Amino acid sequence: MSAKPKVIFVLGGPGAGKGTQCAKLVDTYGFKHLSAGDLLREERGKAGSEFSELIEYHMTNGTIVPVAITCKLIEKAMQKSAADTFLIDGFPRNKDNLDGWLQEMADKTQLLFVLFFDCPNDTCIKRCLKRGAAGSGRTDDNLESLRKRFVTYQDTLSIIEYYKKQNLVITIDSNRSADEVFEDVKIAVENVKK
Repeated sequence: MSAKPKVIFVLGGPGAGKGTQCAKLVDTYGFKHLSAGDLLREERGKAGSEFSELIEYHMTNGTIVPVAITCKLIEKAMQKSAADTFLIDGFPRNKDNLDGWLQEMADKTQLLFVLFFDCPNDTCIKRCLKRGAAGSGRTDDNLESLRKRFVTYQDTLSIIEYYKKQNLVITIDSNRSADEVFEDVKIAVENVKK
């Protein structure tokens, strides 16, 4: 990677539509979608991974995996990709994540903005339970894990505030259809690209 990779953090509660909107951004703009959760789930499933048991413990309990592991997985995924703009979905999720990112990755990347999907918890829970019932394959799409995930998600709001002070947050109301939400997302991306 010669030029610094560009980064868009994609944040919002479980079920706020982060993955759906990231897929649309990939299709429209060719960005590379890196879901912190997917990277962790993939690593958890790798035979012989030194981190798999630790990741499993945190995911089952709805707590946050140590930031050094997440940053390492994100950096590896960036190095493997030919893309120049990365959507980092579900990270940073708390102050420890943010501090780790600032220490490990901030100098290696260029943060464009934070895309924050704002959605009421009841809508998010319905979406996650529906996704789980449809066979998402996610062990955390159940009511017990979701309750824990929403408690953990509250920490993300401090990250939103941190970046708001730098005028880097674009808030999108995601309590609408995916297509309606994406119209606002496109406007946000186009305005930043100008």
